[in-house]
Amino acid sequence: MSLPSDARIFIAGHRGLVGSAIVRRLERDGCSNLLVRSRRELDLTNQAAVHAFFENERPEFVFLAAAKVGGIHANDTRPAEFLHDNLMIQSNVIDAAWRNGVRKLVFLGSSCIYPRLAAQPISEDALLTGPLEPTNEWYAIAKIAGIKQCQAYRRQYGFDAISLMPTNLYGPGDNFDLLNSHVLPALLRKFHEARVSSQSEVVLWGTGSPRREFLHVDDMADAAVHLMQRYDGDEPVNVGVGEDVSILELAQMIREVVGYRGAIVHDLSKPDGTPRKLLDVTRLQALGWKASISLGAGLRSTYSWFLAHQQDVRN
Repeated sequence: MSLPSDARIFIAGHRGLVGSAIVRRLERDGCSNLLVRSRRELDLTNQAAVHAFFENERPEFVFLAAAKVGGIHANDTRPAEFLHDNLMIQSNVIDAAWRNGVRKLVFLGSSCIYPRLAAQPISEDALLTGPLEPTNEWYAIAKIAGIKQCQAYRRQYGFDAISLMPTNLYGPGDNFDLLNSHVLPALLRKFHEARVSSQSEVVLWGTGSPRREFLHVDDMADAAVHLMQRYDGDEPVNVGVGEDVSILELAQMIREVVGYRGAIVHDLSKPDGTPRKLLDVTRLQALGWKASISLGAGLRSTYSWFLAHQQDVRN
């Protein structure tokens, strides 16, 4: 399946990290009929509003990138919001898309759906085989429900909905809040502010030993469009790079990119989170896609974007 340049494509969450990258990718391909709505214009947790939008606008394709997201602190302190809001967004959009004749929907999940101690690298078959990471289980459970909803609507109604499981994402448009963001943008801002204010050290949560995989959001958008056109299976597809680094190694790379010369110290009172989370991308690569932006190049371009947008970065 190809995406016609004049196809009506709804990008839910177009102002977010992934949604904005998908918009950039589609515009680069010449797609001229993109449907976007801000949260103020369309509350995706409001079932009646979502159904009215689909009835009026009749999108042909949907990228469901809207979600309530955050790092360890946000997930751990606001579990009700992360469970309720994500369940409502997913349920409303997937159901409305099916009821209004959408040709295909791509649902964006998360690698946190997998068991905390899953064998590494994590294959899609690891889903529901063990306990989740406690600090983000509410978000994970909501995303698992989204996968199952896509599968259920495919099996019962023949609705062409696929699920993609991204690894940790970063890039332009990220949330750089020091308390509620993910680890990479939080560290980038920490090191930047430490350099600007001549701080002697930067504090790193936990031991720095957990290992994480990082995918540039422009690669994620490219994969989403590729799979929209090339994949129509029942099972989720991991989207990652197939390589990981320790949090300490990431911090050292960011320190170098930012040009900070101080020390890195550890706050061992803070949690590490999942010990390791590396995705098996065998299925993705068999479908003809592989990441192209290296972590080093991605960090440099993300820092350049941050410097150019300090006045309006989300925080």
